Amino acid sequence: MGAINQPRFGTDGVRGVAGTELTAEFVRLLGRACARVLGSSSLLVGRDPRPSSPEFAEAFAAGAAAEGADVVLVGMLPTPALAWLANERGLAAAMITASHNPHTDNGVKVFAAGGRKLSDAVEASIEAQLSLLGETPDDAPVTSRQGVITTDNVGVHQYADHLVAAFPAGMLAGMRVVLDCANGAMSNVAPEVLRRLGADVTVLHATPTGTNINDGCGATHPEVVVDGVRTHHADAGLAFDGDGDRVMGATTSGVIDGDRLMAIIAPSMHARGALRGNRIAVTVMSNLGLHIAMREAGVGIVETAVGDRYVLEALEREDLVLGGEQSGHIILRDRATTGDGLLAGLALLQTAQDSDTTLEQLAVAAMTSYPQVLVNVRTARRDPEVATLVADEIARTEATLAGNGRVLVRPSGTEPLVRVMVEAATADLARHEAERLAAVIAERLA
Repeated sequence: MGAINQPRFGTDGVRGVAGTELTAEFVRLLGRACARVLGSSSLLVGRDPRPSSPEFAEAFAAGAAAEGADVVLVGMLPTPALAWLANERGLAAAMITASHNPHTDNGVKVFAAGGRKLSDAVEASIEAQLSLLGETPDDAPVTSRQGVITTDNVGVHQYADHLVAAFPAGMLAGMRVVLDCANGAMSNVAPEVLRRLGADVTVLHATPTGTNINDGCGATHPEVVVDGVRTHHADAGLAFDGDGDRVMGATTSGVIDGDRLMAIIAPSMHARGALRGNRIAVTVMSNLGLHIAMREAGVGIVETAVGDRYVLEALEREDLVLGGEQSGHIILRDRATTGDGLLAGLALLQTAQDSDTTLEQLAVAAMTSYPQVLVNVRTARRDPEVATLVADEIARTEATLAGNGRVLVRPSGTEPLVRVMVEAATADLARHEAERLAAVIAERLA
């Protein structure tokens, strides 16, 4: 067998079209490579409900076992549940999921021992082993021991117990909440947890067939849960993505994205002395309105590259406890090792319950979002220094905004695209300046 045409690690694991870009054979070899590099004598494998996920979970387990690792198949559960379980048991783990992607895609998210994200260096080592195994798939395992594969489906229930115990008993009594579970891995967890905490819960899209995951629902379609909140006259709504590491909130007034969620809970944490370092970590894509709101609340901001792994790195480096992305990846580092949509949603609802107002009023007052326009410019060539190339035009736009807006120009890391983001006081101004900058970039990189 020749070298395999393998997907590479992105910002959140390996991902591709199931059966073509991502095959069972590739996943088996990935299991072998991960067992070699992570050096774990045991590891956990979880999955979401996609049609290809059971086969890929078994393939990863078979590969890891071939390299001497004992593997526990923990069944369908959210990614944050698997990370929590790995932390509890001190083991490495692999989650078979393509997160918010359609059911035709799949992927593998790998956690080091203790449920921690992999470093760039460890990912590079795994990819090196993958290349070696792709060239010589019959290469002998590094150990003569054959690992044992077992099944244990109690982890998801332990995770639910953990979350219920992490919040005050009956915390959500009297609160009406609509949940959109995206027909994904949160379907059998989130409704149970909220009900055990006292909420009156209406559940949407919690009957996973595998092919309906993220299909017109969940965190990528938050307008659905907003409609649900209005229809059921609820106090709040939460929408998860397919593997449960993202959440969008909702009230009758609209969507509570990741930026607004942090704008709500950060000042509350700060007021009760729970916001270590008095700073939060966010990516360069977070709205200018969040920056302004945090400044007014006396909360500092550490800015990172796009990707929740970079947010987590900043939290660890600066010893902070709250960070996230506009897309709904929220990390509460004092309670979890990775983004956890259900945990973040509960923290949001707790903030509302502890206040003397409603979540809707909190959300409206938390921040004023600036219109944000993103234009992708397909170019004839890549230039990692594109921001320097058009520095004069960026300066022209910044002068036009006069401090009441923001400009971000960054190249895609995987394709010949340049992403132009402009925030301004009005949508028309943001659109005009973004399109003007995009035209200049297209001309200079022609």
